[in-house]
Amino acid sequence: MISIRVAALATALHCLAPPAGSQAWDRPVRGSWVAAPPYAREATILAAGGAGCEIVVSGSENSAVLQAANFLSADIERISGYRPPIVSQPSSGRVTIRLVTVGNAALPAAIDSAALRGKWESYQIATTDSAVWLAGSDSRGTAFAAYTLSEHLGIDPLYLWTGYAPPRTNPLVLKQTRFASGAPTIRYRGFFHDDEDILPRPFEVSGYPLRIGDVPLAWYARFFETALRLRMNMVAPYTRAHRRHEVQKLASDWGLFYTSHHYDVLLSNPFGITRFNLARERGVSPVWDWFGNRDGMVEYWRAGARENRDLNVVWPVGMRGTDDHSYAFPPGMTDSARNAVFRDVIRTQLEIVKDLVPAATRPPFHFTMYTEMLDRYRADPKAFDLPRDVIIVWPDNNDGRMRALPADRGVWKHGMYYHLAYFGAERTMQSAHVVSPSVVAAEVGKGIDAGATEFLLVNVSELREFVMEGRMIAEIAWDARTALSGPDPAARYVRWWSAEYFGTPAAAEAAEFYERYHALMNKPADTWSASNAFAGILDRAYRAAAGEPSSAVPADTLALLRKRSADIRQAIAIAARVRQKTSRAQGRYFFEHAELPLLVQLRHADAALLIAAGLHSPTRAAFWSAMRSAMVPLETLETEISRAESPPFDGWYRRTWIRRELTPFNLHRPYEQLRVFLASDGRARLIEPPEWRRLSEQEVRRFFPAH
Repeated sequence: MISIRVAALATALHCLAPPAGSQAWDRPVRGSWVAAPPYAREATILAAGGAGCEIVVSGSENSAVLQAANFLSADIERISGYRPPIVSQPSSGRVTIRLVTVGNAALPAAIDSAALRGKWESYQIATTDSAVWLAGSDSRGTAFAAYTLSEHLGIDPLYLWTGYAPPRTNPLVLKQTRFASGAPTIRYRGFFHDDEDILPRPFEVSGYPLRIGDVPLAWYARFFETALRLRMNMVAPYTRAHRRHEVQKLASDWGLFYTSHHYDVLLSNPFGITRFNLARERGVSPVWDWFGNRDGMVEYWRAGARENRDLNVVWPVGMRGTDDHSYAFPPGMTDSARNAVFRDVIRTQLEIVKDLVPAATRPPFHFTMYTEMLDRYRADPKAFDLPRDVIIVWPDNNDGRMRALPADRGVWKHGMYYHLAYFGAERTMQSAHVVSPSVVAAEVGKGIDAGATEFLLVNVSELREFVMEGRMIAEIAWDARTALSGPDPAARYVRWWSAEYFGTPAAAEAAEFYERYHALMNKPADTWSASNAFAGILDRAYRAAAGEPSSAVPADTLALLRKRSADIRQAIAIAARVRQKTSRAQGRYFFEHAELPLLVQLRHADAALLIAAGLHSPTRAAFWSAMRSAMVPLETLETEISRAESPPFDGWYRRTWIRRELTPFNLHRPYEQLRVFLASDGRARLIEPPEWRRLSEQEVRRFFPAH
């Protein structure tokens, strides 16, 4: 196959100048490099009928590049129906897509090798007579070139979550392209898949996901692929799950740095010290005591470093307990003495890694100042005397607002730990996105302005509910100057997102909906306000059913519910107009991502108002009629939740701590509460579970005999 030669030249010029990356949020991205007839002379055929190009990856390339080629080949097949073969040497007379890292092969004049050499994750894309060149300054840069090409050919980086399928295009013809991307704003940037509340696993009797269980590898692969397509280079998989080496090795083989939680020092898995018998396997005492078992703790950390030393790793350092709580110092120990311990611990951890990991792969370290560590560090930074090769990571308040940032960077590099998802006191920020794009732009922007650009770890839980803001953060992390330019980058992003994901005809109304959504869901408590009010009103119904006197529902509670119901109905009316202008797939995703969190609030508010209206009915028959009518909005919500559980999200909101019959944490608890109330004529309440506790040893054997 050779380049198409036709007279028209105008469309060939479209990509000659380096186009803005997707983070400019000012034009369509998916499919924007696909040529339409009449084809320009310089355009390149990637697929035509059952034939097409081949993808060339030499044996000297890193596994990350080969994995990107595999994804690219599958992407072209998804678009055109033709799957390009991956070869190590080009065939004669065929169009080729060549993935080349600087120094591994000769590059054409269309690639500015000098501009790439020595840079971090930079890349260029260029078409020549019969080839498409994807060239990177390093292996990740080369891989990112492939992911960029895939998106511009039509693949949604979030397709695993949005369900987007590109339109079939055959022939698939690429416009003449010159694209260059410099080094990213933030060096290490990634997603932390925390809290494990939804993914398919058994559950403890307390309702908490079984913390010694296995998350299927397919889910990790989905997370890792999404991170790569968003040009993230780091992942932190679960800390409260059975950790298999295959998971972190998969991440590393695909080109991702593997890191972990702030208490998972040196990736040694303190959570598994007794749960997975790691102390016994490593030949040390399980007592987590620096003063009574220092040698055992050091050996425990050393085993974690030894296990992961051949992987791409950003090493966590610090000192906390084995279950994400502060370290228990002896009573009466002074702050000065505690700080001396922290210094000793961190320097010991650095020595362990440097002793085990070759100097040529100079390992980075991060010290995340979460909860008590932030106050301790801010009280006396000099007392910690952190080594220069430790990245100081500043946390937010778990709600997307930065708690602190460096006023004086000193000799250290700095980073951020940020939450889009969080399991808080009210089990909030788990089933709905509440950290708005405007908050993301402001708070992450503050961190970048403060120089916290070496590291960014974003807690996204199971990711599905947080892809909108997750993508925004990824693109800010790649090119903050472009993304945050102008007077209102968040509004620009929402307008772009609305057009990109729901189409130009629906874009304006989709953006209007999101504006209302973020006004209604602008803090974690907003996700539970209606259901909390429902619980209080239902309690009055129990007393009324028993013939006991019941005080009136406070007027301000009723006013809040009425206003919330009215405001949400206005937003849902806009959503209905959006879906009228979208495809079936777009409308389904809009419902799942945007409407459902508001519908949860609306149905709970309506049910609460119906119960409140029936509390002082003149007859018992009227009272019970009102109670039964309150089930209608809750049954409607039951159907709506089911709509959002299409594959691969089967049972997504069901047997979890968000939605489980016998826990106080579920998304649709009012449905279960009122059902029990009606079934028992007001005599029985929904049974509460016992206090949180770990499984007993007998229960562990019953659920997981192998562990």
